[in-house]
Amino acid sequence: MKNYRIYINDNTLFIADLMPKQIKKVQQLDKQDFDFELFYKNLEKVSGKDYILLDPDPKQLFKKIKKSCELIKAAGGLVKNVKGNYLFIFRNKKWDLPKGKVEKDEKMKEAALREVEEECGVKIFTNDEKLCKTYHVYTLGSKLVLKKTNWYSMTVKGEPKLIPQKEEGITKASWLSKLELNQVLKNTYPSIVQVMEVGGLLEDNIVVKPVLHAIKKV
Repeated sequence: MKNYRIYINDNTLFIADLMPKQIKKVQQLDKQDFDFELFYKNLEKVSGKDYILLDPDPKQLFKKIKKSCELIKAAGGLVKNVKGNYLFIFRNKKWDLPKGKVEKDEKMKEAALREVEEECGVKIFTNDEKLCKTYHVYTLGSKLVLKKTNWYSMTVKGEPKLIPQKEEGITKASWLSKLELNQVLKNTYPSIVQVMEVGGLLEDNIVVKPVLHAIKKV
């Protein structure tokens, strides 16, 4: 099964070739008359809804939507310390993971490491495999922006002290165990939940918000 996820605020648009098994209600959209810009505007006052576009070639449909937006690249990390705890930040009144825009001529993996070190005041020991990529849409002036974020698995030596980058709106940086993740799940973004899923943080957590099953991570 092939699929893509596009996050719009707290809403998720799935683009897939098959309807997945699910435990959460999802609204199927008509791809023939689908206008992404209009769809985005109609979601301004909507929160926590899931939508799906079905197409035999979801990749081509995703490319079409992608062309209607300005693409911005970002990168971030899911960082684990020696005690098995994970690095989370609190920014703009929500739990988040450290990330930021990729600079000109900078590689995505290098940008992820730089942003994590800058935003949390730590030294990354290993910058490992790419976990996944997420797509988030927002407006910048009159333009629709599609932010593509590559997420990487990282480690640090020991359990270093964290220094949140306050000029980036980060008020707190914390090492959290898997048993402490409920506070994150109750107040974070769907894209962060996806990274947590792929990173294996939610395998033993029973308070996860309902998600669509049979949707592979892309």
